[in-house]
Amino acid sequence: MDNKDLALLAAKLLDSKKAKDISIIDIAEKSGFADYFVIATAGSARQISALCDEVEDGLAKENILVDHKEGRGDTGWVLLDYGDVIVNVFTAEQRDHYQIEKVWIDCPQVEFEPEA
Repeated sequence: MDNKDLALLAAKLLDSKKAKDISIIDIAEKSGFADYFVIATAGSARQISALCDEVEDGLAKENILVDHKEGRGDTGWVLLDYGDVIVNVFTAEQRDHYQIEKVWIDCPQVEFEPEA
């Protein structure tokens, strides 16, 4: 599985647990530490935990294990580091605070359509 497919799978897993505003940013040309950011919003600390568990479990089924994990649901933000793909799950308030999309605004978005 290439990095783009990994990012898309992470987004699909987040969507399956009702994450909101899922976006994938291709940062490969501007970053030396990763190729993709997957960003999603959760409605609560409990949902952050559920979303992260879903991503970790779903990717583990593909023999892809998280390299590093930062944050906790009760802080409003969790980062799952899969090497070249980094998954960030935020509460709406924390996502607005960090504004990752604005930092990487000059990077292309990868199309992802959530299930209806």
